Amino acid sequence: MKISTKGRYALRMLLDLSLHPDGFVALKDIAERQNISKKYLEQIVPLLNRSGLMRTNRGYQGGYMLSKPASQYTVGEILRLTEGSLAPVSCLADSENECPRAVDCMTLPVWEGLYKTVCDYLDSITLQDIIDRYNSQSGGDYYI
Repeated sequence: MKISTKGRYALRMLLDLSLHPDGFVALKDIAERQNISKKYLEQIVPLLNRSGLMRTNRGYQGGYMLSKPASQYTVGEILRLTEGSLAPVSCLADSENECPRAVDCMTLPVWEGLYKTVCDYLDSITLQDIIDRYNSQSGGDYYI
């Protein structure tokens, strides 16, 4: 499994918003701090906005902010939103495995175990956990 640029940048964008919880943040400011193209972030915004992970305010003093506390966002939910499935093989990507070989597949338990481990791990980490770990290692500087 390889996480795309879209998934990594969405996570960085939401972390940046987590570090600036006191109002709306301009996209250009996020782009500058994260060294990400504003154009690329503009492609990610609709996805995050439609899903309800962010709030948007247009016009003067406009920008973006998280719709809930950083402790309520998991890395797993963010990556599922941007990547689709986190399944390591296509037969596990849907809620029901429709592979005709599933009953006789000797390797299926390996992939199911990997999938469960990845999901459990990513679902156990919140944006706040990432920020707290970073702050404890760096002394509190707000760079991601």
